[in-house]
Amino acid sequence: MNGSDSDFRLLDVSLHTEDQGRLGVPLGGQGTVEPLVLAEGTVVSLGLTFRLGLDIDGLAFEEERARDGRILATTRTALGSFRCGGPYEVRLPPLRMPVGRAHLGLYRVTGRLTDGRGRELAREAHDVCLVPQGAPPPARPAAAAGP
Repeated sequence: MNGSDSDFRLLDVSLHTEDQGRLGVPLGGQGTVEPLVLAEGTVVSLGLTFRLGLDIDGLAFEEERARDGRILATTRTALGSFRCGGPYEVRLPPLRMPVGRAHLGLYRVTGRLTDGRGRELAREAHDVCLVPQGAPPPARPAAAAGP
């Protein structure tokens, strides 16, 4: 879900890893989405690109990680205040995926952007599959040719 296009528009979400490079995360409503596959112990950084129709104070990103319907962790990262315009690109601090057989499997990750008043501006949810280190990386579709 995106907030009103005049207020906030989420343009892109991506994961950045050393081994797999940039992984685009399809935004809601873009058909059937396969889980993102990451190896245990992978260090990832989330990238967000957005445009604003008005100034926003206190922008924050909240992430909720769940497995088997149970919420495992919730984090909140303050992003700051932004003026009308953009696009703005923000990269969140790197995070290491857990290691160990008990952590392998499918997770539901929900990200939410809010303003300083707690108003939800955008929400996206995706599945992430954590696999053992050394597992063959998933096939990546060829990158589209740019202009």
